[in-house]
Order: sequence, then structure tokens, then C-alpha cells
Amino acid sequence: MIRMNSVLEPELVLEKINFSIKKIVEESKILTHKEAVLTHFAHSGEFEREALIYITEILEKEYPDVVFNQEKISELINFGNIRNEDVIFTEQADPTFSFIDLFAGIGGFRLAFQNIGGRCVFSSEWNAYAKKTYSSNFGEVPFGDITQIDENTIPDHDVLVGGFPCQPFSLAGVSKKNALGRNHGFKDETQGTLFFDIVRILETKRPRAFLLENVKNLVSHDKGNTFRIIQGTLDELGYNIHCKVLDGKHFVPQHRERIVIVGFDRNVFNGEENFKFPDIQNNNHAIRTILEPDVLDKYTLSDKLWNYLQEYAAKHKAKGNGFGYGLTNLDGISRTLSARYYKDGAEILLPQHGRNPRRLTPRECARLQGYPDNFRIPVSDAQAYKQFGNSIVVPLMQAVGQEIVEVLNRNNIL
Repeated sequence: MIRMNSVLEPELVLEKINFSIKKIVEESKILTHKEAVLTHFAHSGEFEREALIYITEILEKEYPDVVFNQEKISELINFGNIRNEDVIFTEQADPTFSFIDLFAGIGGFRLAFQNIGGRCVFSSEWNAYAKKTYSSNFGEVPFGDITQIDENTIPDHDVLVGGFPCQPFSLAGVSKKNALGRNHGFKDETQGTLFFDIVRILETKRPRAFLLENVKNLVSHDKGNTFRIIQGTLDELGYNIHCKVLDGKHFVPQHRERIVIVGFDRNVFNGEENFKFPDIQNNNHAIRTILEPDVLDKYTLSDKLWNYLQEYAAKHKAKGNGFGYGLTNLDGISRTLSARYYKDGAEILLPQHGRNPRRLTPRECARLQGYPDNFRIPVSDAQAYKQFGNSIVVPLMQAVGQEIVEVLNRNNIL
């Protein structure tokens, strides 16, 4: 029995603490604020006060006859390493800058920015399934709903990154909401106003730079008014703004255009950061290079679904509409992968000799977004399709991030 108020046995106690943190995360069916606090503390040392409270609660529950002292636990933790060893993607040994990962999804931005020397000190994501994928790969559970997080509790950081929800501004999202008689853009109270949660964090924490990503349609939404509001708001905050529509096809075999917004604090750079978006070469990618050699029959469309898609396409073609399935040229690139891909896979279908077309597998979707093959997919196919459809193209955002880091280095910020 460990008596924390008498003789201390650091290695034994650390083993118990480490085991307890892993156990509570592994056994949690719903990843909550508690798991977020514990894993953030284990990773970066942030949120120490809350973490010590939770660790004490865990140990007291496992060892009800032992008297635990938070101060002593804190001393013991400083002697050891309680980080989860079963983490695939960790930051570089000597990270050069810090960043926070908002609307984190499954961690595309985190992967990109860790690859260029960044250390993540805070992450936030509301979707439970995305949290599961994120924590499986990075060993850290994101905090939940950003609207419920006090910006003052977020650690200081050099760069803020985030792909804030795009449904209120996407062509598909706007069309669907118009049909349902619902608001879109900033009038969408559930998603459209999340941009202003980024604003309050920027205003309070004043990171030196930020990188935001959204769908191309954000630029033209509401006759350009939405984008003007975004630019004007960021300008009023004192950030010099750089915007450009970039296409992921230069890095992966997928046509995927996104608006990228980069900002630098004028109080730091005086508007003279000389930032340039990456010089992207016209690389020719073929979708056949990301395909798996052996694919289960379940990914081949049934006769019923294939006939339906053909009839649906013919009906809309007769009306002069462009709706329909996308049969992909294996030596070319695909259409844009969307979060609705789980429904029928219609936008990216792969031809098969002598058989109905098939949809991409989840692993192929991961590759289409630039994720390495050791990226874990711990969720169902349906959830995986949604997650990769909502993701960024990792190498594209890594290239943009590298240019941001170059600015910070040139100005001796890091």
C-alpha cells in the first residue's frame, strides 16, 4: 500500500498515475473535459491544477485506504514521464514554436504543424467520433465545444490554426438550407457564428500569426458580404491579412479548392512580414497511386444502387443539370471528397473491369487527403468517410505553415 504522507516510492507511484490516466481514457465511452485536461497535462504540462485534482480523485478511488497529497503527487510527476507511449504522431524532439488546434477534427492541422516543428498546447473539437480518432493518433483528447471554453484558460501560443465549420458557406450547405428554409452564413446560429469564437481568442491571446481555412464559396457567399465581414473583423483586431484560394490537386490526386486566410499581428510585424503563399508547382497526380491492391467486395456498388445513380444522373442531365455520379479516370484526379461520401460514394466512383464501380475505402480517403498509412482509423467506415470528407489536405496546409514559420524565423520571433 502506498502511503503518500509517509515514505515515497516515486517509480511505483508514477506507474500508478500513468496507468490511471491511460485507463480512464481507454475506458471512457464519451471523451469529456476530464480526459481532455488529463491528456493535455500529460502532453504539455498545461492545466496542472485541474489535472492534479482529477489524478487525486482517480487514485483515491483505486486506493480508498490511502491518504494522497496533491503537492506530493505534483513533485512525483515532475520526476517522471506520464505521457502515453502508444502515440503515433508526436512533435519533433526540439519544437521551435507553439500552436493551438481549433475545430481540430481528426488532426490534419496538428499533423501538418508538428511536421514543421510545432508543439500543440491546446486542441478543441466537439464531435465525439472525431475526438476518438484524434486521441488515438495523438494521445490527446481535444476539449469540447469551443463556445463553452473561456478564452483566458487557453495557453499562450505563437500560431492559431483552424478550419472553422464550412457548411454555412459551402454550395451544398447553402442549397440544402435554402431548401429547408433555414439560415446560412452568419445567420446560421449553430455554426456560422463560430468564426467569432476565433475572434475572441485572437483578441485575448494575441498569437503572432494565424492560419484559417474554409471552402472556396466563402469568398462569394452573400455577394461577398460574408468575406468582407471576416476580413474587416480581422483587420480591426490588428492583423495584416493574406488570402488566397489554393487547390490540393498539386499535392494529392484530388481537386479540392479552399480559401486560406493567413494573418500576422501588426503590433509585432508592423505590416512588413513579407509573407508569400507557397510556390506550388503543377504536379500531375494519378488516383491509381493511392489505391489499395486488395479491396473487399462491400465497397463495390450493388446493382440496385448503381442503377439508381445512373437513372438519377440521366434524369438531371435531361433537365440540363449537372448532378450525377463521378466516374473517376484512374490516371487523373478525383472530384472533391465531401462529408456526404458515406451515403453512396457518388462523387468519386472507381471503374472496375467487368464489375460495377466501387467507392474508395477509408484508407484510400485518408491517402487522398495526404495522411500517412500509419494514421489510425478507429471508427466505422461511415464515420471515417465523414471525417476525411471534412478534413484538410495535410501537405497543402503544411506548405502554407512552413511559409508562416519562415516569417517568424526571419523576424527572430522564434
